Amino acid sequence: MGEKDRHGVPDHDEDPGSGRNPGLWQAERTGQMSDMPRSPPHTDRLTVETVSPTRHPGDPASVRGTRRCRRLDRPTDIAITSTIDTTEYAVNDLSGSTVVVIGGTSGIGLETARQAHAAGAQIVISGRDETRLAVARDELDASATRLDLGDAAGLHRFFTELPAPVDHVLVAGGGPIYAPIVDMDFDLARNVLDEHLLGSLRVARECATYVRPGGSLTYITGTHARRPGPGLSVAAIAAAALPAVTANAALEIAPVRVNAIAAGFVDTPLSARLLGDELERRRAELRTALPIRRVVGPSDVASLALHLMTNTALTGATYDIDGGQQLIP
Repeated sequence: MGEKDRHGVPDHDEDPGSGRNPGLWQAERTGQMSDMPRSPPHTDRLTVETVSPTRHPGDPASVRGTRRCRRLDRPTDIAITSTIDTTEYAVNDLSGSTVVVIGGTSGIGLETARQAHAAGAQIVISGRDETRLAVARDELDASATRLDLGDAAGLHRFFTELPAPVDHVLVAGGGPIYAPIVDMDFDLARNVLDEHLLGSLRVARECATYVRPGGSLTYITGTHARRPGPGLSVAAIAAAALPAVTANAALEIAPVRVNAIAAGFVDTPLSARLLGDELERRRAELRTALPIRRVVGPSDVASLALHLMTNTALTGATYDIDGGQQLIP
């Protein structure tokens, strides 16, 4: 005989009749039967009924309910009532949201704006290039503003003119510089680091006021800091610092959520500009070497960005997306 629980009911391994009886547990879920093997198996029945469904506040796409479970074929009919979270969420649904993409005229930023627009969001983009800004504005039916992250006053003005409060902010910005230390333009390096580091803090300060509670701020950075190499010093400094900025900002401006995406090689116009004639060789090399056997594109990174916007459990972390590039010796 098996042990009895504190209510005096035999445990699930004990048959109340003449010992253990081989069989299966069966569940009746709104009339549909499904087999759930147990070890050791025996025959028993469990009826499950979902009752009192309610809409989750603030999310019309979700439903919560209570399931009442009743065991049958017992000496006494014991009712077991439990609450099970049956919430259903729409994946990456941004309907009714406002998404701001700083650096949204090309590459990862533009693709994120496209996916957010397709998910139902109203888009606000910024960029430096007036021509690209106009093209993206017309494509996405977006509000568009010329902006330099190094311009603190301009950044503050940009946020004060938003249809506040906004829901999500993505900072794509410009790329780092690549130069050996002995040949480095230190004025340019200072400007790049100011934009990537202090600029990230400036954006976080504005988001504390102009992003709704529970909304998000996402930074785009790289994996350059993981391995040293000639010409990578400035890129490595920026990439190493952003996770620290992200974690601290997540605490300081909560309940706004703050995350970062660290991308490896992404096939963007910036990559094409940096590699020039070497681009095709690099693509072929990665298709062979990467565990995913393909090159990571802007849409891959944008999909992760939308997940970080919509998954309200995520904050304070940096998420790598490189196709397994860091696993290659």
